[in-house]
Amino acid sequence: MEFNDVIRARHSVRAFTDQPVSDDQLQALLNLATTAPSWSNPQPYQIAIARGKVLESLRQELPLRFDKLAELQKASMVKKALAWFRKDGIPDGDFRPVVDYPEDLQPRRVATGRGLYELLDIGRQDKQARHEQMRDNFRFFNAPVAIFVFIHEGLGVYSALDAGIFLQNLMLAATDAGLGTCAQGALGLWRSPLEQHFQLPDNYKLLCGLSLGYEADTRINQFRPDRQPLSELLIKEK
Repeated sequence: MEFNDVIRARHSVRAFTDQPVSDDQLQALLNLATTAPSWSNPQPYQIAIARGKVLESLRQELPLRFDKLAELQKASMVKKALAWFRKDGIPDGDFRPVVDYPEDLQPRRVATGRGLYELLDIGRQDKQARHEQMRDNFRFFNAPVAIFVFIHEGLGVYSALDAGIFLQNLMLAATDAGLGTCAQGALGLWRSPLEQHFQLPDNYKLLCGLSLGYEADTRINQFRPDRQPLSELLIKEK
């Protein structure tokens, strides 16, 4: 593909086929991703790759955790406090999830969610369908590969910056190879399930996850949210 075509073709895939990604293909994509620049070249990120039995174990556990969290949000304050005390169903990720978006960013977030649900014919009051759609994040949208991204705590926001460039390299490389990806902040909600399967370094914090595989031919993968025009991104001179 031409480079410009790769950039325009990349999009968030929310339904994958069960076609496996070969070891060689995955290795090639990751090798391309590692060419990403980082400030003074420390590459302050590490990744955990879930496939096969590890992936299936997480695909079973994470949706159950999400279900429990959803129930807690509707529970009484006493039950919520007890859950926090017991750490039962409460997210244990390394970063606090964003719940309230800044006022100037919220409209674009709402528009994206509305556009996705309208495409899927999910009504505003259909809370169960919305829950199921969100729950699918934790099943990795049926992808055969899930990649979890961890960033070094010592460089703060710059670790996240460098990891973002790494992820963009990976997503563009995957697009060029005919695969789809979806970067998912939701996969940063729980760290403890990953600790059961990987030797996670204490000084690396879970940032997000990414699902990778072959795109399914379904309606949800037709969704393309609008982007801001360049004119709205430019800061005016004084």
